[in-house]
Amino acid sequence: MTNYAADRLVFGPHDVDLSRSPLAGRLNAETYVLGAFNPGMVRLANGNLLLMVRVAEALREPIRDGHVHAIRWHDGGYVIDAWPLELTDTADPRKFLLRGHGWKVMALTSLSWLLPVELSAEGLDVVAVHYDKAMAPQGSWQCYGLEDARLSKVGNRWLMTTCSVSPERHSTTLYSSANALDWQFEGIVLDHQNKDMLVFEGLVQGKYWAQTRPLGDIYFAYPPGSPFHSGPSINLASSPDGLHWQPCLHPHIRPHAGTASTARIGGGSPPILTEVAGQRGWLTLWHGVEPKQIVGIYRTYWSLLHPERPWEVLATSHVPLLEPAPDLTEPLKDLLYLQDVVFTTGIADAGDHFIVASGEADLACRITHVPRDAFIPADKGGAQ
Repeated sequence: MTNYAADRLVFGPHDVDLSRSPLAGRLNAETYVLGAFNPGMVRLANGNLLLMVRVAEALREPIRDGHVHAIRWHDGGYVIDAWPLELTDTADPRKFLLRGHGWKVMALTSLSWLLPVELSAEGLDVVAVHYDKAMAPQGSWQCYGLEDARLSKVGNRWLMTTCSVSPERHSTTLYSSANALDWQFEGIVLDHQNKDMLVFEGLVQGKYWAQTRPLGDIYFAYPPGSPFHSGPSINLASSPDGLHWQPCLHPHIRPHAGTASTARIGGGSPPILTEVAGQRGWLTLWHGVEPKQIVGIYRTYWSLLHPERPWEVLATSHVPLLEPAPDLTEPLKDLLYLQDVVFTTGIADAGDHFIVASGEADLACRITHVPRDAFIPADKGGAQ
């Protein structure tokens, strides 16, 4: 694993005050913070960094009286649903599967809401926790919560995508802001299952661009001998206004047949326009997963995209930029329920280095200072 000068956890479950949670006093059950992780990140006008932290709030006693229980937003409040234990599969601590439907149906062991946490300019110290700006479900389309915010500044406004979870659909919702603290709901922009929509931090030839990652249960095979294998890939879409999106005809970043760590891939940080490896382009960090047990091993990789044709990969590397760091979570080992996961969600250019925000072990927020010279390409277009 690469060692960086600054690499630490800056916010975690013990830092969340549940008495100020949007659920506080509105649920007749004890809860706890399962994780405070996967933080979207952007720089504020005052020079500080803002993390939009996903707080997964779970029932302290989810299994009782022969049932599994979960929290759901309903009609402006919160209720607890119960399923017979014999009809569920609880092998994954983050969710449980409901048997007997003929297809995969699941419920979550926690409800997620978003907490803005302001950091110092270098991202290493917490300046303020803005509980008054916390974001919780507002409608039936996100009755199981808001997950994994990604923040971008485009022109003079900030944009945020979130994954909104409900039985209606697994959709991507968009918010806009003039200061990155007060957010206006703009609506559902992708109503199919999509876990990682990342808006580029700037326009490309007058249009908004975004990385997407549509999911499904069926993927068609590449021909024998192809350098790629079938599975989730990172796609592109463009928009005239940030609200209406058209998929790009060109393929984007696809999983590699010979690389175990790209058995499943997805977007990480919204692309920023910068220079690495002697070239200028859109730098994007993404995750690759190596199969292992239920969840797998998550690592962070990078690609540099053409500044005007973002579907073209100028440079990349098959060597992980970030790997899971068990030493960082050692002080929180009593709270661990997953291992082998680093899930990068934000990046900021800081001159001779980049400030990278990640979720560590689905538990806490990790900040890493990655020097600019750490971006050493493998071969041109190698990750496409």
